[in-house]
Amino acid sequence: MILAVDTNILLDILIPNTAYIQSSLNCLLSMAPDDKLIICEVVYAELGSQFLSSQDLNTFLHDTAIRLVSSNEKSLFEASSAWKKYSGRKKDMIICPACGKRQKTTCHFCKEIISYRQHILSDFLIGAHAKIQANKFITRDRDFYRTYFHDLNIVSP
Repeated sequence: MILAVDTNILLDILIPNTAYIQSSLNCLLSMAPDDKLIICEVVYAELGSQFLSSQDLNTFLHDTAIRLVSSNEKSLFEASSAWKKYSGRKKDMIICPACGKRQKTTCHFCKEIISYRQHILSDFLIGAHAKIQANKFITRDRDFYRTYFHDLNIVSP
């Protein structure tokens, strides 16, 4: 089985995040012996911020048997389709990352609607890569990815 790993799971362990380190570590340790862990270019780039050199990052990936698998055209187009859906749905609303409810926020001074980007294209590249190039996706952002990648098989620690 091929499992794609989201950045948040690996950062839980690397930084470490006391709220999630144990559950993220247990999730990775519960893999079957023949399971393969993969990451996409975006996760590689996000992880890179925690290492002094690319050699250190590559050593970490080698030591943990995590393989960098490049995105293909199918996963890239899948990401663009999900991004388009997200961008069209959002409009002038802020979307709660926990429950997915849309809300408006207005400026207290001029009463204009305030909107901002909550997810960026990289989130969609990660999700599409997992959907197309893996059997399962390990992430803590279950609700977000389920909203835009309905048939993505998600494992949450």
